[in-house]
Amino acid sequence: MAIIDVVKFYCIAKRNWLVYRYPGDSFVIGTQLIVGEGQIAVFFKGGKAMDFLGAGTYTLHTGNIPILQSIINLPFGNTTPFKAELFFINRTVKLDLLWGTSDPISLIDPKYKVRLRVRAFGQFGMRISDYRVFLTELIGALGDREVVKYDMVLDYYRGVTVTKIKTLIADTIINKKISVLEIAPMLEELSKAAEASVSDEFSRFGIEIVNFYLSSINFPDEDFDKINKLLGERAAFDISGDHRYSVKRSFDVMETAAGNESDGGLASAGLGLGIGGPVGQAFAQSTERVFTTQPRQETVECGSCGHANKAGNKFCGNCGGKLAPARAQCGACGSEVDGRAKFCPECGNSMQKLQCPGCGHEHEPGTKFCSECGTRVGGEA
Repeated sequence: MAIIDVVKFYCIAKRNWLVYRYPGDSFVIGTQLIVGEGQIAVFFKGGKAMDFLGAGTYTLHTGNIPILQSIINLPFGNTTPFKAELFFINRTVKLDLLWGTSDPISLIDPKYKVRLRVRAFGQFGMRISDYRVFLTELIGALGDREVVKYDMVLDYYRGVTVTKIKTLIADTIINKKISVLEIAPMLEELSKAAEASVSDEFSRFGIEIVNFYLSSINFPDEDFDKINKLLGERAAFDISGDHRYSVKRSFDVMETAAGNESDGGLASAGLGLGIGGPVGQAFAQSTERVFTTQPRQETVECGSCGHANKAGNKFCGNCGGKLAPARAQCGACGSEVDGRAKFCPECGNSMQKLQCPGCGHEHEPGTKFCSECGTRVGGEA
């Protein structure tokens, strides 16, 4: 194999590379090595990295690379050949790396109680911070490749990156009860939390994450249509001053959640998303509010036309006839009797109104003296 006298790497267009393996492996003492700006050069021999050389021009000899003394054959004098692999490492920061959730996060919005498919997208930068760790960890995966590009490294980390971000977003929406429609003001806070979480994994391989951003958290238009429909329904119920909307939404949410649970049942609906308890509580409170604020109204049927009138009315709203009270008390035995009955079913006493012979005022059965004029109206003299 030809001996190399001058070694230089001219980079790749757009700087879309992390590691470049020089194609030759035969060098001599005196070979000139040119390392460009933003590059680090390192000789690799027997699975071990030697000295790292920064930007500049080097004439290889044992004075500037002491470790060469252990791998060269001295009998050749100043042109002693030696074999080693040479790698160039990109030490610049690349800031335009994009990421996104390949599949959405399915969850129920805590405010609108509707299932949404949440997606997230963003951008970040990275650079090699520990060249020795990075190259040592990567050299086995390099294989016969001449160039390692950013895409290859991102493929390795895409799974763990997306998983950590999904967990962070789901925790914010479900446990902190932040609606997806109101999460935009938290993007900066979430970006910092995501960078801290993702950086731990990358740093193990000598990589530093720079400026990790969540630029958008959103969901499909058809999911937004669901929210608009619910807002329209809520407005209609609010106008009527009616609380049935809360009960309706509770049923809708529990039905949706139950449909997504393998073992089904309202009791377990939504437990996988951490909403079983809140939904049940909201449902109980809503139904209690409906039944306590809207009690069943009693009515009195008109004896003449059969029209149902509100309890307490004295005359029929349909025919104008006088209404009997819903319930009356027997003056003889004290039993409660239907207001339309003529006799008490318990003792047989007459339930007909008594009219005062003096002033004509009507009295309940069992009255002995007129409350208006004092004349005896019933009972024995």
